Amino acid sequence: MKIDILTLFPAMFTGFLSESIIKRAIDKGLVTINIIDFRTYSLDKHKKVDDTPYGGGAGMVLMCEPVVRAIEDLKKEDSLVILTCPQGKTFKESMAQELKNINHLIIVCGHYEGYDERIREFVDLEISIGDFVLTGGEIPAMAITDSIVRLLPGAINELSTTADSFTSNLLDYPTYTKPANFRGLEVPEVLLSGNHQKIQEYRQKEQLKRTKERRPDLLKEIHND
Repeated sequence: MKIDILTLFPAMFTGFLSESIIKRAIDKGLVTINIIDFRTYSLDKHKKVDDTPYGGGAGMVLMCEPVVRAIEDLKKEDSLVILTCPQGKTFKESMAQELKNINHLIIVCGHYEGYDERIREFVDLEISIGDFVLTGGEIPAMAITDSIVRLLPGAINELSTTADSFTSNLLDYPTYTKPANFRGLEVPEVLLSGNHQKIQEYRQKEQLKRTKERRPDLLKEIHND
């Protein structure tokens, strides 16, 4: 898999690419992640990529030309272009499951006041990571990339992803490790029993209970499917 991330701030990705599961996936050859400063696609002698909005208003707007030139230079027949945007479709685990099968993703990080509206004509999918606004699209791009890469075969133990929260529209069950008793807080006895059937039943019950308490909206989605 190949992921190209277009950004004005490449240095923000240094730690993201050099630590933990992302680094291991890169080292294993499971994914290639390129961080590209789209200032390099500006035709302005000062590499300017933004300007004031027509009609007035606060802030600066990203210009069409450098962003579109970057997209067109990188895009292939099997590419999918993603725009990180508060107005986009809310990112979910099901979307990550779909995107992991795309050979080439191009993720465009916004900044400043927003994009020239015409940039939307050159993208395939707009994604939001929630109903809030950030200073730029770099953090959403990292979140999207992380959630996809961890699903690639060989990135992590497959069993670690099958019971993840949202995989079946349920939150994950509670987990424990040693010691069995920490300041009077004890691990549920069933988990110490060695009875795998009972443990599985307990975990399924806890998934339903936790989802009902914390995210009842997910249960409604199950019933509506």
